[in-house]
Amino acid sequence: MAKLLMAALMVVSVMACGNAATEFDDTRGAPGEWGFRPEEGREMRVNPPGFCWRPQEGAVSYALQVARDEGFADVVYEADVAGLNVHCPPQTLPTGELWWRVAAIDAEGGRSEWSRARGLTMPEGVNEFALPVREELLARVPAGHPRLFVRPEDVPNLRELAAGGMADRYAGLVAECEKIMANPPPTEEPPKYPEGTVRGSDEWRKIWWGNRTYATKVLNGAATLAFTRLLGGPEEYGQKARELLMAAAEWDPKGATGYRYNDEAGMPYNYYFSRTYTFVNDLLTEEEREKCREVMAVRGDEMYRHLYPRHLWRPYASHSNRAWHFLGEIGIAFLGEVPGAEDWVWFAANVFANAYPVWADDDGGWHEGAAYWSSYLSRVTWWLDVQRTALGVDGYQKPFFSQAGYFPIYLMPPNCPSGGFGDHAGGRKSTSNVGLVSIFASQAQNAHWQAYVEQLGGPSVGGGYVGFVRGALPDVEAGRLDELPDSRVFEGTGLALLHTDLTDSNNDVQIELKSSPFGSQSHGYESQNSFLLYAYGEPLLIRTGRRDSYGSKHHKQWMWTTRSVNNITVNGISQNAHNSSPMGRIARFETSEEYDYVMGETAGAYPDGLVSKFNRHILFVKPDLVLVLDELATPEPATFEYWLHAPTEMTVNGPEDIRVAVGEAGCDISMLAPAGLTVSQTDQFDPPPRPRVKLTQYHLTAATSEATDATEFVTLIWPYRKGEAKTGAARAERVEAGYAISAEVGDEEIVVLWRTGEGELAGMGLSTDGEMAAVRLGADGEALSWFLHGGERLERLTEDGATPLE
Repeated sequence: MAKLLMAALMVVSVMACGNAATEFDDTRGAPGEWGFRPEEGREMRVNPPGFCWRPQEGAVSYALQVARDEGFADVVYEADVAGLNVHCPPQTLPTGELWWRVAAIDAEGGRSEWSRARGLTMPEGVNEFALPVREELLARVPAGHPRLFVRPEDVPNLRELAAGGMADRYAGLVAECEKIMANPPPTEEPPKYPEGTVRGSDEWRKIWWGNRTYATKVLNGAATLAFTRLLGGPEEYGQKARELLMAAAEWDPKGATGYRYNDEAGMPYNYYFSRTYTFVNDLLTEEEREKCREVMAVRGDEMYRHLYPRHLWRPYASHSNRAWHFLGEIGIAFLGEVPGAEDWVWFAANVFANAYPVWADDDGGWHEGAAYWSSYLSRVTWWLDVQRTALGVDGYQKPFFSQAGYFPIYLMPPNCPSGGFGDHAGGRKSTSNVGLVSIFASQAQNAHWQAYVEQLGGPSVGGGYVGFVRGALPDVEAGRLDELPDSRVFEGTGLALLHTDLTDSNNDVQIELKSSPFGSQSHGYESQNSFLLYAYGEPLLIRTGRRDSYGSKHHKQWMWTTRSVNNITVNGISQNAHNSSPMGRIARFETSEEYDYVMGETAGAYPDGLVSKFNRHILFVKPDLVLVLDELATPEPATFEYWLHAPTEMTVNGPEDIRVAVGEAGCDISMLAPAGLTVSQTDQFDPPPRPRVKLTQYHLTAATSEATDATEFVTLIWPYRKGEAKTGAARAERVEAGYAISAEVGDEEIVVLWRTGEGELAGMGLSTDGEMAAVRLGADGEALSWFLHGGERLERLTEDGATPLE
């Protein structure tokens, strides 16, 4: 059928007019745009892939072709795509080298020229994730209710489980319902912002978030009552749910809980209303159903008009990455009952298939940090459940979900003291990840993710009706965290996470380096080449500030700036803040039991071409020494300010003698180059958070005294347990092609060669053709271990000549 439609469209387009076909706009995606996908030359991890192209002016549909050859003599798949600039085929594609192209079709049937052909490689054995055609997909939704999380035919079995094997969970639901019945939530419509309320102020925030919790209490309470009654609970639960639902139906759909007025209240109103409606549907009169349909016709249309079609090409708005799947829930609940619901479901299914997840790559990282990883992925698991039940589509087959559980393990091992970079991540604990990783481990049957969950107290799917539907998770045999490499890089999000003991942060030294292709946009705002250091369960070198309100002076003018992180300002100027340009990348990464090496690369992160080069190298000689080596160049002479931050006051005796002590751990810091640094320390934020936030942190600045167009920073850090410091003498020598660096660690010596130029790199008894080399020497001068990156030769130089280390 797809081929016949395609052929017909081609005939119509030729006959439509005698004018030459318009050129297809092949302009690559700009920052903030999803871009053409699959990307040129990409090896696929899923079959079929989701296709995406730039929306064309005047297009009402598109013709898509996939072929085995660049000339499209052997077309293996083609489709007419109506109304969307994305397409996920309903069938797998052949393996091997493939090419794809697309043409735009206007309302009169005129067709553009083909886009340029783009190549991809489809390997064998990858996960399959095909999206059924629209008519088939929508036909899978039950005609009756309930439709969300469960189907009508599931209810008898769930009732049996509630009376038998899941009686404990059912009892928990009943207890929840009894609390609601004893103290029902108020149902008066919540207030709008008073005239003159300043957006972002504490007064605004109280109503903004307060209306969210108010709507949630009413409608999630109603959904809980309605679902528990479905399981065989008392009839009065259903009647109370009906009462709450119909009370909320009287609220102005574009008022205080309207999606565009306050999306934090509008989104939960919409999906909890839809859940209650489908759970309690059999108790509603036809007049009541019609009232609910009228309400959600307005609310659903408001969401759809905001999201479609913009989100398919510009998907990086943070809240929209929740809203699309909430719209999908609304569409399923009201399919066939509200005009447009079919479009809402089809749109949500296509977002998931073709433009999700946006804050990650297939390697499982997450740009927005631990708090938003947990928040947004926990919610999308609702859609995964709904999509599988109502539409018969298993979203866990997407490649991201086969890797997603590794991110929390490396970011927050058991007992980790913080969540790393990202909004709201600072105070998070590893245990906050249990629920989500439990779900991922069960779906993927991943032994290492299960080991993480069990080490944190055991799996949990949470409570409420969603937890009941998920039931007892399928058994997963746990592996061991120490079977994994200690360190890992998430290239797609530009995050390197280095460890000595992945099983327990109390025995671990952890380093986190960010240099991200996502830039500093959204909630992953920290500057490129920032790093963090935790040791033995304590945060030593940290990111600073605390979000008092999104976009406040403190949030924007401190936390979004380079001054708030362990990084470097130039002429006192920070990197571009909240910018979507791909400003950084992890350019090098190598890991072993004894050495980790990573390099972050960013040049365009600073405004107006201020910096032409900024490479940050971190060499970790485990567990005793961290070398942070920075190369910077500027078109014009500039001064440089090196920032370090700690939760406690640092002891400063000059740039080569800085000490941090936090609880049961500490570190000593020696800034060996450049010479002449001026060091200062303060506990003041500029600007500070609002008075209700009580926070003291310490900020050290080491500034160069003279302007120059190039400089290198050589910074050595010795982390240790309290009372077990091994810090010794250290020195750095500028040699012909870079630096030779020596540091004592107890009775051992570590010698490092770092290349910053061309030619032979030699010094302190070593010679190499590599980019980075290190040797650990014992008390007797014998080489205990060594490391070499980017070369083939590492030699020790003695009076007798050169001796290769092999």
